[in-house]
Amino acid sequence: MFVDFTLSQGATVLATLTPLVLGLQGSGLEPTGLQAFPWLSASILFPIAAALLIPFIPDPGDGKTIRWYALGISLATFLLTVGGYLNGYDPAVEGLQLVERVSWLPDLGLAWSVGADGLSMPLILLTSFITALAVLAAWPVTFKPRLFFFLILAMDGGQIAVFAVQDMLLFFLAWELELLPVYLLLAIWGAKKRQYAATKFILYTAGGSVFILLAALAMAFYGGGAPTFEFTALMAKDFPEKFQLLCYAGLLIAFGVKLPIVPLHTWLPDAHGEATAPVHMLLAGILLKMGGYALLRFNVQLLPEAHAHFAPLLVVLGVVNIIYAALTSFAQRNLKRKIAYSSISHMGFVLIGIGSFSALGTSGAVLQMVSHGLIGASLFFLVGATYDRTHTLQLDEMGGVGQKMRKMFALWTICSLASLALPGMSGFVSELMVFVGFATSEAYSLTFRIVMSVLAAIGVILTPIYLLSMLREIFFGKENAELAAHNQLVDAEPREIYIISCLLVPIIGIGLYPRILTDSYRASIEALVQRETVAMAKVIHPPATGLIRRSPMAELLPPALLQAPALAG
Repeated sequence: MFVDFTLSQGATVLATLTPLVLGLQGSGLEPTGLQAFPWLSASILFPIAAALLIPFIPDPGDGKTIRWYALGISLATFLLTVGGYLNGYDPAVEGLQLVERVSWLPDLGLAWSVGADGLSMPLILLTSFITALAVLAAWPVTFKPRLFFFLILAMDGGQIAVFAVQDMLLFFLAWELELLPVYLLLAIWGAKKRQYAATKFILYTAGGSVFILLAALAMAFYGGGAPTFEFTALMAKDFPEKFQLLCYAGLLIAFGVKLPIVPLHTWLPDAHGEATAPVHMLLAGILLKMGGYALLRFNVQLLPEAHAHFAPLLVVLGVVNIIYAALTSFAQRNLKRKIAYSSISHMGFVLIGIGSFSALGTSGAVLQMVSHGLIGASLFFLVGATYDRTHTLQLDEMGGVGQKMRKMFALWTICSLASLALPGMSGFVSELMVFVGFATSEAYSLTFRIVMSVLAAIGVILTPIYLLSMLREIFFGKENAELAAHNQLVDAEPREIYIISCLLVPIIGIGLYPRILTDSYRASIEALVQRETVAMAKVIHPPATGLIRRSPMAELLPPALLQAPALAG
């Protein structure tokens, strides 16, 4: 009965939304390629419109009808993104596809402009996939279910919009759209210190967002004439080097908060420490990836000459992320905070890949974002499932539960092995691509590459130590008699096994055959690196001085480590 109700409601929403979305085509919207339907606009607007109907859905009060409805809408949104990929996206094309554009507020230069390329399409699919699983993970939620699932569906559309919009002002609006839902999800459904964590999250992220708006306005109005915020128009502008450096620095702060980059990371452990399992999945699986994507889209693509100066700093910050967060994770006794710092450590590889000046390294950064989205979501879901049984997050209070929760132990082991980059899983491929891409990059001196690679490898060595010791303490540590005798200490349920299985399929699939994903963005990455190469040629003046040695960032590091050879050709 509930399934039938969900399908009928979803059909109603889609029927209502289709004329609206198709109406955009009559206003100047120009789909490209095989596109006969505005897939991206539908993927953004459909879950938001469906969320607005939740207050009118009859429900006895336990949330059962609402959760079935939310699951149906999230699955339909995932199918819309998959439909767009299959029917309008060609992996061999480097430029934008699925393009939809209509003038919205022409006096402000604002247009509804969406599209997808290799930088955004994998993350759009990841967003809708993780959100659907997060709705299923939220099945036990009975407190204010209407508001909870309304926020989840609104976030779904907003986060897809972040990756799909091609207008910088519209990007800023989409970036801000997801702040309020996350704040409410933390403040209402969080743990004991939820108000502190939610407030810290909103202060950090909203404060960083100011730099996005300032940079957008500066780039849009630069050069005089009518302002324009569209990415293609901004890419065509010839911004001077000093102007690029200022914009790059501001955007690095904004996106560094979301990635997060040390020392702008402190909101994340607090947010994860208070969040529920589905919110964990959205934070680790999607939210952090917004920062990495934005660095590639804006800092690298729109400001390539400034990126040539800042790239060595990104590499150094990436190494700091890896080592500092790994050591901090090793010392944590709270399970949620341990996994949270592990996420910060793994995102350090994204920074190294972005700063590598190589197609292989940059491709590894994108693959690492997708891989960590899947692995992070699986680990945090298991943290929530374990807490539901043990009612504690302190490793000192766990132990000896392996005999009673054998399936849960198996799931924890597989996901932990994926996180420590076991060969045959996606994490291994992505980290290896980043390492090899950076180590073979000719933009840096051999000494710098060796030092940074060795330091990053220390974090790789620490990861299996703290993850495997965590497993030992939870399942095979000193037995807690009170915990082991707890009546609710049941093994993994079918719903939980299904969620983890859905995440493990792409984790293992990408690990065994990474081209299933890398081929979808190879052309876009090669075009992006070519743009970097052209920018490097402009920055090297005279060529004999080397790229990195001229950079303002060189003052932060010993000169002997930063000498780079002149680029050939």
